[in-house]
Amino acid sequence: MSARADIVPQKPVLLTGASGALGRVLTRALAEHGWPLRLTDRVPFPDPLPEGSRFQLADLEDGPAILRLAEGCGTILHFGGISVEHPFETVIGPNIRGLYHVYEAARREGARMVFASSNHAIGFHERTEMLDDDCALAPDGYYGLSKAYGEMMGGLYRNKHGVESAFLRIGSCFPEPTDARMLATWLSYGDMTRLVMRATLAQTLGPAGTVVIWGASKNSRMTWWRRDGRETIGWAPQDSADSYAAALEGKTSGNPVAERYQGGGFTARDYSRDEPAR
Repeated sequence: MSARADIVPQKPVLLTGASGALGRVLTRALAEHGWPLRLTDRVPFPDPLPEGSRFQLADLEDGPAILRLAEGCGTILHFGGISVEHPFETVIGPNIRGLYHVYEAARREGARMVFASSNHAIGFHERTEMLDDDCALAPDGYYGLSKAYGEMMGGLYRNKHGVESAFLRIGSCFPEPTDARMLATWLSYGDMTRLVMRATLAQTLGPAGTVVIWGASKNSRMTWWRRDGRETIGWAPQDSADSYAAALEGKTSGNPVAERYQGGGFTARDYSRDEPAR
């Protein structure tokens, strides 16, 4: 395999959610590496379209449109859908029904799925716990529930149809960490891009055909996440939140529920128990 073949997919890559914050970062970075990109979102792409990329408006709930977009693609980077906590009726369309349409496209094309899962799929684990990739799912809201559902759907499509999936449990992906919680959860844009690239280019996702990766940079403080499948795809984070620790260690929400659980503020939203859950 040539060096070029090792960094550029041989088939087009479909990126959903391309107009979102992470989608735009990925579009720029992957296009710079010469990746053949098909971009889609339900809103227009706000930046100049990189060379070698094409964009098409589409709603994830439009199954035929998603099937058309995925024709000939070898990988689907699924970053589309609702990206924060919302009422169930808002989440169910793009994050549940839309996810089904994307997996159907992956099944038909024999494409690998790289799914932007979330730490909110396990957000109701306490901060005193150290989690491996096979920990119990514990979503902290309807958004987190949709991400847990997505990982389970990926398992179904692997078992029934042979679709490979990499589940990226993204922590907090921003230009820099902004509070004490992110000293554990922060994922730099560079590490996120390299993670997506390795999840796409790895020759195998292991014997199971699915792999879970904790999407966090090399943060040594307040680390909650341990074993995962990063060695299978050849990824290791290079950046760290540690240099921000002095400025952020005391910057907390002050909410006892949010500060108890790994999901932070998502756990406290609409929380109605008399005591924090155990």
